[in-house]
Amino acid sequence: MSGEDTGYDAARIEVLEGREAVRKRPGMWVGSTGERGLHQLVFEVVGRAVNQVLVGGSGSGKGSGFVDVTLTSDGGVRVADDGTGGPFEAAGGAAGPDLEALLTSFHAGPELSGRHITDVGQFRAGLFVANALSSRLTAEVRCEGGRRVHEYARGVEVAPPADVGSATGSGTTIAFWPDSEIFQTTRCSFAVLAERFRQVAFLNRGLRISLTDERPAGGTRAVSFRFPEGVRDFVAALEAEAGTAGHPDVIGFEREDPRMAGTMEVALLWTGSREERIRGFANSRATCEGGTHVDGFRDGVAAAVTAYAGQRGLLAAGPDPRTDRICRSLRAVVAVKLDHPEFLGATRGLLGNTEVRNCVGEAVREHLGKWFEEHPERAAEFVDRVLRGIDQD
Repeated sequence: MSGEDTGYDAARIEVLEGREAVRKRPGMWVGSTGERGLHQLVFEVVGRAVNQVLVGGSGSGKGSGFVDVTLTSDGGVRVADDGTGGPFEAAGGAAGPDLEALLTSFHAGPELSGRHITDVGQFRAGLFVANALSSRLTAEVRCEGGRRVHEYARGVEVAPPADVGSATGSGTTIAFWPDSEIFQTTRCSFAVLAERFRQVAFLNRGLRISLTDERPAGGTRAVSFRFPEGVRDFVAALEAEAGTAGHPDVIGFEREDPRMAGTMEVALLWTGSREERIRGFANSRATCEGGTHVDGFRDGVAAAVTAYAGQRGLLAAGPDPRTDRICRSLRAVVAVKLDHPEFLGATRGLLGNTEVRNCVGEAVREHLGKWFEEHPERAAEFVDRVLRGIDQD
C-alpha cells in the first residue's frame, strides 16, 4: 500500500522529545501503565538511592548505609538515603551528573556504571522518566550542612531550587506522586516492593533497606532488611521458607577476579530434594534464564565432587556422572557484579560474558574442594548422597 493510498506523508510524522515522548508512550520506559509499570517507577527512584549509598561506601558491608522507602497516606512515595548527597546543581564529573540534570534531561552526562551499580528495576530508565510520569515530585539534597529543595509538576519545574535551612549528615530525599492520568492504578503493592527490596538487601551485604506503609486504616506497617552474610543468608532464608530452617551446612565464599572485571559471591547447600534450585544474579539483576555465571557454578561443583569421589575410590568404573545429576539436590545463589555485564535476549535475563564461566567454575571448584578437605565427615555424607541419587536413576 502506497503513501498516496493512505494519505500518509512526511508532514504527518509527529516527532516527540523529552518529557512529551515519555508521557505519550510511558510503556516504552516503564513496561506498562498497570501495576508493573507503577512498581518500575518506584524501582527507578530506589535504584538511584541504593547506588548513591553503595558508591559512597556506606553500603559496603562495613557501614550503616540505608535507604528508607515510605508509602505515604496521600498516595505518594518517599525515598530517603544517607548517600553522599552532593550539590544539587554541579558539573557532574567522577560522581556522575548532578541531581537536577538527572531529573530534567535524558542527556545528563555519563551515568554511574560498573560493578558497584545495582539494578533494582528492569529498565534503568532514570529519574527523568520518574519525574515526567509523576504528577508532582520534590527533591531534597542534604550536603555540607545545608538543605536544598526543588519541586516539579509532571516533569516541569515549579520554582527554582531553594535553600531551606540546615541539615546534619548527607543524603537525598525524593518524594513523588505517580500520575493518575498515566497509570491505571497509583496504589503500590507493599508485598511486591518488600520482596524486591529484601532481595536487593541480600545481594548487597550490609545495606539496610526499609519499607513503611502509612496507608492502612489500622495503622502503619513496616519491614526492614539488612543481611550481614549476604547470599549465605539468602540461601538459608530460601531453605527456611522450604520448611527446613536451621540447616548448618550453607557453604559460601566471595572472590574478586580481574579476568572477568568483577566479583562473585556464591552460597550453596545440599538438600534432601531431587530438584536443582539455582538462582543467578548479575549486578543484582535476576538472570532467570541463567547464563555463564550459572554454567560456571555447575562446572565447578561437578569438578569438585568428581575429584573428591575419584580420590577416594567412590566412583564406579565408567564415565563421570553428568553435571546435571550432581547438581540436582543443590540450592544455591550465584551472584556476580561486573564492570561490563553483557545481557542476552529481549528480556535481558541471560548473562553472556564468556570469561565469567571459567572464572566462576575455577573458584567454585577450589573453594568447594578445600571445604571437602576441611570437613571430611560432612563431605563424605554429601558426596555419598549425590552418588546414591545418581545410582537410583
